[in-house]
Amino acid sequence: MNEYTTYEEAKKRLEEISVKLSNSDISLDMAINLYEEASKLTAFCYEKLRSAELKFSQVSLASTEE
Repeated sequence: MNEYTTYEEAKKRLEEISVKLSNSDISLDMAINLYEEASKLTAFCYEKLRSAELKFSQVSLASTEE
C-alpha cells in the first residue's frame, strides 16, 4: 500500500478498490490484496476522522470557555 497523507487521497483509493472488488474478473489473490489494503486505508481514514473530531471538540470547548 502506498502511504497516503490525506483523508481525501485515502478515500479516493478506497473508492478505486471498491470498483475493482466489484469486478468479478479479478483473481482471488488480487481480491485478498485489495481487501487488505482497504482494511488499512479504512483504519487510516477512521483515525483521521477521529482526530478531526477531537480537534473540533477542543476548539468548541475553548470557544465556550472564553
